[in-house]
Amino acid sequence: MTSGRAEVGTAARSRLISGPGTLLVWLYGVMVVGAVSRSAVQIATEFDRAPLAYTLSALAGLVYGFITYSLVRGGERARRAAFVCCAVELAGVLGVGTWTLVEPSAFPDSTVWSDFGMGYLFIPVILPVTAMYWLRRAAGREQVG
Repeated sequence: MTSGRAEVGTAARSRLISGPGTLLVWLYGVMVVGAVSRSAVQIATEFDRAPLAYTLSALAGLVYGFITYSLVRGGERARRAAFVCCAVELAGVLGVGTWTLVEPSAFPDSTVWSDFGMGYLFIPVILPVTAMYWLRRAAGREQVG
């Protein structure tokens, strides 16, 4: 026998990974694998070539991982944490993207966020905007429901 409170908590958590939320989890999962594996190899084999770029790619992978975890975890606290991380991610993409255009010599090799994510089909700049929109809508549904 389950309590009504447990059922409500489960329903609220599942809302983040229903519909488009499922696609967001999948895309963030792909970005985790891409960013972490790429940066791990680069850090292990050629860190001295572009330490800033490789460190930023590893940081991006960690941010993607936390967002993925938060979306899967669900609940209001996880939704808020994911929203903040998406805002940090967007700021990182915009900051690094601008930096790579203004001072390309600072990045002898590209990062996930270089040129606004051009090497990743601009997914790094589109994904946080889409996720923040989805998370904002999820908050509205929880308040109504």
